[in-house]
Amino acid sequence: MRMDGNTILITGGSSGIGRGLAEAFQKRGNKVIIGGRTEARLKEVAAANPGMEYLVVDCARKESIEAAAAEAERRWPGLNVVFNNAGVQKTFDFAGGAVDERALEEEIDTNVYGVVRVAAAFLPLLKRQREAWVVNTSSGLAFVPMAVFPVYCATKAFVHSFSMSLRVQLKETSVRVVELAPPYVATELDRDHKDRASAHQAMPLAEYVAAAMKELESGADEAAVGFAKMGRDAVMNDKVMGIFARLNG
Repeated sequence: MRMDGNTILITGGSSGIGRGLAEAFQKRGNKVIIGGRTEARLKEVAAANPGMEYLVVDCARKESIEAAAAEAERRWPGLNVVFNNAGVQKTFDFAGGAVDERALEEEIDTNVYGVVRVAAAFLPLLKRQREAWVVNTSSGLAFVPMAVFPVYCATKAFVHSFSMSLRVQLKETSVRVVELAPPYVATELDRDHKDRASAHQAMPLAEYVAAAMKELESGADEAAVGFAKMGRDAVMNDKVMGIFARLNG
């Protein structure tokens, strides 16, 4: 994708990978808007990065997404990149008894419905731009799941599949669809269940952001790094892509 001169919205932009990418893109000469549901955190990040703006949006709520899309069109009519990056990660033990319905719904609402609704809400604006991108954040766990996160992994597999289909549907428009597949990165995503003994295995955030920026700049449809690239390359082989091409030719 083009790496400068864009107007970019990054959901989940107040922390972790979202914030790292927001700051990296701003340094490359882009107008950056961070999105999230907690205004105080958004204000703090924007204040630390003069020129950065923010948009309050709860990606688990349809009405919030629709309102945010309308506000974005009014305030930033040249918006041409949307990073669909908001996400939550929960642990579930289906062998251990009752599942927390509230946590289950939050994870699916954010990671599945949120991704679809953000794409749908912002596409009318994006399609009016000469060049535009939707960048959906999946995970290395989209390709090879980790059983302690059964729902999270399934939601990210959904993001991968949705991105492939959306890319085909939009091929005759000005909008490119890119999938961003991170490995295990040192962020707050797993703060509620981090295994302290294995936390050192996480890729440092700055290292990941630098690698992700390079992948995005390369023009890859699937910008995968580290373990995520290993999983992607193992699963998305020539045979699979050949079948996909036949189904969608």
